[in-house]
Amino acid sequence: MAQSISEQEILNALKVVKDPDLNRDIVSLGFVKKIKIDQGKVSFDLELTTPACPVKEELKKGCEEAVRKLPGVSHVAVELKSHVSSRPQFGQTTVLPQVRNVIAVASGKGGVGKSTVTANLALALSDSGAKVGLLDCDIYGPSIPTMFGVRGKKLESTVDQKILPLKACGISLLSIGFLSDDKTAVIWRGPMVHQIIQQFLTRVEWGELDYLLLDLPPGTGDAQLTITQTVALSGAVIITTPQEVSLIDARKALVMFEKVKVPILGIIENMSYFGCAKCGEVAEIFKRGGAQKIGDEYKVPILGEIPIDPHIVVTGDDGLPIVRAEPDSLTAKIYRMIAGAVAARMSVSNLTLSEAASLNVQWQNK
Repeated sequence: MAQSISEQEILNALKVVKDPDLNRDIVSLGFVKKIKIDQGKVSFDLELTTPACPVKEELKKGCEEAVRKLPGVSHVAVELKSHVSSRPQFGQTTVLPQVRNVIAVASGKGGVGKSTVTANLALALSDSGAKVGLLDCDIYGPSIPTMFGVRGKKLESTVDQKILPLKACGISLLSIGFLSDDKTAVIWRGPMVHQIIQQFLTRVEWGELDYLLLDLPPGTGDAQLTITQTVALSGAVIITTPQEVSLIDARKALVMFEKVKVPILGIIENMSYFGCAKCGEVAEIFKRGGAQKIGDEYKVPILGEIPIDPHIVVTGDDGLPIVRAEPDSLTAKIYRMIAGAVAARMSVSNLTLSEAASLNVQWQNK
């Protein structure tokens, strides 16, 4: 006769499995759902805070091993699920109420490949199973329409005059490039920039999204101020190249977000090195390690290093970023790894803010 197993015994066994990013066991985090016991067969769902969790397979394996050690267990089945964690303001604000996380991608200066990085991160998050949107906030130099092959497409609106984002590659997209042609220069002063960005944030039917990435223009000016004053940002990602001329402006972007109390999720070093496909030699064309230098200085994590890859340019110009055009390439794999790191950092930040808010409510009720 098979030894009976209780649900509590299973939960106790699973307490040894810890999420390395959240630094807590999966039971106290509430990840274990729908436990079923059929004699010696045990099954349950492991519900993570993002489908892009970089350690989901390791967590699944850890669960199987922990439960299989219990006397009387003959079989363990773990099904991976996800429920994306949300910023504290999710559902409580009139601006983007259905967007769980609003992430600004900034660089401080132009020419570092920020839009290319943003486009590929958006696709990597979408490929993991998340609902993703991308807002091109670069009013003077929009490039997202080209990268997603939707140049010349026009926007439509709802009956109540809300703008509908375009859909491309499974992502909701919005850009000033959809409102003007490639040969028209946008010659606007600050108030006009402020107005259009506000409309993009408040008059657009984004629908329910797990992540909305904001591709910010270079600098720390009108557009950035409008965004931070209009929407409760969940976090910011800083893009830089290794050389000092880029690091100077990346520092400024980082400090700006710190001043307006937006969590810095991490730094990405773009154009970090060039790896020759034929000989395997690695050339550090712009030096290397600049992002690590800032990370150490401001105690901010490094999310990853992206190599110089000619295919990134070709695929972006052809209207299908490399993550989707060449999914098996090394560069695409690096982008997916970085997207997982961004999602993990976002989950950590949300948990920290949520617990802080809960403690504050408890203190006020005393």
